[in-house]
Amino acid sequence: MNTDPLLEKILDILDGIKAIDVKVLDVKALTSITDIMIVCSGNSNRHVNAISEHVLDGLKDHKTEILGVEGKETGEWVLVDLGRIVLHIMLPLQRDFYQLEKLWEATAEARRT
Repeated sequence: MNTDPLLEKILDILDGIKAIDVKVLDVKALTSITDIMIVCSGNSNRHVNAISEHVLDGLKDHKTEILGVEGKETGEWVLVDLGRIVLHIMLPLQRDFYQLEKLWEATAEARRT
């Protein structure tokens, strides 16, 4: 069970807007950039942008500082930087090409050996 209210809020928003294949990656032992990465997909450029907008709107009352948003121009891969949580919203083609989950899982595996 997750006890991080910000993470739970983001996951609720993603569920509400039908984000596809949501993955939560705990990367705090792997990088100093962030603690958690969330990777999800949208089924079109418009859906990717809508997901990012819903997250940003949904966090307004949560008193969360938004450090940056990148990629909304094309809607192929939108990154929302919330400091300790970074959200990647990607079209399936970009997600398959960059394979962020495999990259971070391989990094974690390499650290264990």
